[in-house]
Amino acid sequence: MSFEVERTFPACARLHRRRFERTGTRDSSHKSASCAQLGSPPVLGGLQEFRGRGVWVGPSRLPNVTTSGGTSSPAPLLHAESRLALVRRARRTNRELAQTYPDARCELDFTTPLELLVATVLSAQTTDKRVNMTTPELFSRYPDAAAYAAADREDLEDILRPTGFFRAKAQALIGIGQALVERYDGQVPRRLDDLVTLPGVGRKTANVVLGDAFGVPGLTVDTHFGRLVRRLGWTTEEDPVKVETEVGELIEKREWTMLSHRLIFHGRRVCFARKPACGACTVSHLCPSFGIGETDPAVAATLVKTD
Repeated sequence: MSFEVERTFPACARLHRRRFERTGTRDSSHKSASCAQLGSPPVLGGLQEFRGRGVWVGPSRLPNVTTSGGTSSPAPLLHAESRLALVRRARRTNRELAQTYPDARCELDFTTPLELLVATVLSAQTTDKRVNMTTPELFSRYPDAAAYAAADREDLEDILRPTGFFRAKAQALIGIGQALVERYDGQVPRRLDDLVTLPGVGRKTANVVLGDAFGVPGLTVDTHFGRLVRRLGWTTEEDPVKVETEVGELIEKREWTMLSHRLIFHGRRVCFARKPACGACTVSHLCPSFGIGETDPAVAATLVKTD
């Protein structure tokens, strides 16, 4: 039996490993401040809510325990995780995702900060692929902020129609063009506080532009990012601003932009919202939510998206 949990919780794992190798079972009477045996796995496929910071190690990761009645069943462990251990686990996860996705990047096509800003606004409620199919004509017709400011609304809406919510998006692009011309000499500002004053631009869009157009580190808390950091046990927050703050305290600032790309890549390809491919996940040994999706490696491999 391979004790992958030993990498994250070495002292406790070594103790259980010695007991298991000596007796063939795990001593269910063992209890300590750092390792508490629980009788049955909780719901949510392996992620346990409790007071304080902790990590649930799923039952499929550890050997079975023989109970007093002679039956054998998984005996998961609940480990209290220190702040230092959490930081180390988060940064190790980032490093391993970097090896998994060496080509992680913004998947929107752009050549200028304005093009990235526009493409990111259009990506709401649609896919990057759909946006990339729409932007070539858009960028050729509207090359600068002044062109968007003076755009005919109906013409702009016709181009944006395939991206969905085209009326609202057209209004936002015209408003962005007008604001850039009036307040920023037609240029996209390089400060988050300025970017979020533009129509249709929130912190997520602003951080995309800052990170990928200007090289200013930022965390892009979209649905994939939020889902993954909660599954990884880095935060329990739902509010994007609070998620951004908590994750930013775990990961080095210079890594923020690339971490965002890696998590989004992983969320789109492996860690899906409904049925994650846990058995094909390269950071499953660092994830307290292992087991909420398909754990069989062969089956999980068929779920992975490669494009």
